[in-house]
Amino acid sequence: MGTMQKDPSGPSVTSVPHLTTALSGPLQEIETRLLERQDDIEQWLHAEWLRTPAPFYTSVDLRNAGFKLAPVDTNLFPGGFNNLNPAFQPLCVQAVQMAVERFCPLARGVLIIPENHTRNPFYLENLGALAQILKRAGLNVRIGSLLPELTTPTSISLASGRSLLLEPVQREGNRVKVGDFYPCLVLLNNDLSVGPPPLLVDLAQAVVPPLKLGWWKRLKSGHFTEYGRIATEFADRVDLDPWFIDPIFRRCGKIDFHKRTGEDCLAQNVTEVLEAIRIKYRAYGIDQEPFVIVKADAGTYGMGIMTVRDPKDVSGLNRKQRNKMAVVKEGHQVQDVLVQEGVYTFETWGTPPAVAEPVVYLFDRFVVGGFYRVHSTRGSDENLNAPGMHFESLAFADTCGLPDANRGPDAEPNRFYAYGVIARLAALAAARELSVSTAANAVSPAAESGS
Repeated sequence: MGTMQKDPSGPSVTSVPHLTTALSGPLQEIETRLLERQDDIEQWLHAEWLRTPAPFYTSVDLRNAGFKLAPVDTNLFPGGFNNLNPAFQPLCVQAVQMAVERFCPLARGVLIIPENHTRNPFYLENLGALAQILKRAGLNVRIGSLLPELTTPTSISLASGRSLLLEPVQREGNRVKVGDFYPCLVLLNNDLSVGPPPLLVDLAQAVVPPLKLGWWKRLKSGHFTEYGRIATEFADRVDLDPWFIDPIFRRCGKIDFHKRTGEDCLAQNVTEVLEAIRIKYRAYGIDQEPFVIVKADAGTYGMGIMTVRDPKDVSGLNRKQRNKMAVVKEGHQVQDVLVQEGVYTFETWGTPPAVAEPVVYLFDRFVVGGFYRVHSTRGSDENLNAPGMHFESLAFADTCGLPDANRGPDAEPNRFYAYGVIARLAALAAARELSVSTAANAVSPAAESGS
């Protein structure tokens, strides 16, 4: 899931806006190349989406080092919709309408299945914002809780002034409902870290994203394997070293941080990734210290993550460090880890400057906005998805359908275009992951009559 925080406010917009945030950061050579090849890029992406339809929704965490712009995480069950500027709503509504048509052409009813965070006000605000987007797309929206203790409809008032009605999900045969509401589409906003709920298995209704793409089964290493293939294909078309947009990684399985087994495997993979980064840094004259991020190969919420600069750092973890890495969301034990190239973020926000990284949101294949994750006490080589972070929504004004190459690569609309290209590549990688599950989630005629 994405991150959750307060609702932002922002200027209104009538169409596709351009970026007007005051974010500072280095010029990116990659942005120049993307601007030069914009027509080719859009044609290629269009053809790829026809071959492999996009996920229903996606959020992509990016890191911008100036010399490298790459995704470091891709969420298929994004939260944080409350952090999007309300100015993005027209874009979101149009994209949602197109996404829903793919799964349920006659859809009128959508049932959101949320996380069990009934005491997390930020997550609930996210849920309220997502429901509002769907309603404004002309859909009947209900929220179905999987909490066993929730047996009657329960209303929750939010600080934003919204209210949510959580209703117990019931199953009849191969369909689910809340009350007398039978949805056409079941939308998961629950990343299924502990496995697929029996209530949702083998439904006639469309379930998006598919259950198989929950964190109980999906691996980040699998995603970045697909992304690596796409980055290579894309880079060949635009005459770019794929390393500029693709983080190097290795996977290390059969780790047990409590028992201290698998440390040799972990140290070896750290050594290999650090050396691969050094080779690239030397080749391009980059005067920075390589680092890697060690993270759980499945999971979210910024849990089970550490920055490593030397293989010795993972060979003698103290008890606190091992406890931090051993368990992620809902007590899930970490057995597989991803050793990923650390990508600096040299973007900052505010005065004094705080380190920032962009998070880009998509419905279907359309970029609909995003925000910056900002952390005032963390460095440019650290994970920012941690306590103390806050969010600054991307602010837009005026209408601008396309970037402006005459303004230079670091101009606001051009930087946002670059973000959007890389985020769409990550979404395309997720689409290729998704393609193997599509057949099992086809819509049956019975599901086409959602109420």
